[in-house]
Amino acid sequence: MPSPRKVPAERQTAHDSAENVAGYLTERGALGRLGTGSASTTKGVLMGENSKIEWCDATMNPWVGCTKVSPGCDNCYAEAMMDKRWGKVKWGPHGERRRTGDENWRKPLRWAKTARGAGKRPRVFCASLADVFDNQVPPKWRADLFELIRATPELDWLLLTKRPQNIKRMLPPVDWHNIWLGTTCEDQQRMRERYIALTDVKNVAKHFISYEPAIGPLELPIPPIDWIICGGESGPKARQMDLQWARDLRDYCAEWNIPFFFKQTTGKKPIPPDLMVRQFPNS
Repeated sequence: MPSPRKVPAERQTAHDSAENVAGYLTERGALGRLGTGSASTTKGVLMGENSKIEWCDATMNPWVGCTKVSPGCDNCYAEAMMDKRWGKVKWGPHGERRRTGDENWRKPLRWAKTARGAGKRPRVFCASLADVFDNQVPPKWRADLFELIRATPELDWLLLTKRPQNIKRMLPPVDWHNIWLGTTCEDQQRMRERYIALTDVKNVAKHFISYEPAIGPLELPIPPIDWIICGGESGPKARQMDLQWARDLRDYCAEWNIPFFFKQTTGKKPIPPDLMVRQFPNS
């Protein structure tokens, strides 16, 4: 049986004030850059606010748009909202990636400033309407995001991707004490395909698995990991999650001291009391 993997607890010290960093990003064009081709700013939609996603404190979307890559994407809520409902961006391999506006990019700087001395490290989910490690994103946008992450060591940035094979190529090879890397493993096949690529990246604070939407059982024992999020699919076409999958995973995590977070049942039906387990790893 695998035992939980230990990660260093030290944190990077802040060197720049939020105001100085905002000025720096503005000078180098990181705030407000439109790029080329289909790149543009997205207006009228809040891309970074206090989040309704229970396992984070805030969400930040540096850009919007993505392409479906596996069965977990079939009923993508981001596509349904940003493409089908609001028409803000075209989804798919020939679609757009739209960079969000300057004000959105400044929000993490304010969150970091507020967090100083507060005794709590806010968790920022990036990105709920895109994928940081998407091949179709202009590399300069990603460089700007990593500069913003470096400038906000008071925040824990949760980067959740379905493309972990791209991380080593795209993540700068420095120590990132405020990045938690996660990948979606909606079934056992995706766990086999994505786990090694995720955990092969050693220069981050934590690794986590999002077993959401859970559309197939995971084989136990699972490999070592710092955190597991579990949840069923929502929406009108939600595929059924067997609650026993979640219970088996919950029990395994309890045995091996892996923080377990149960987010929701299929269709957001009431959560059974025994599954109302919402644990976090230490920051």
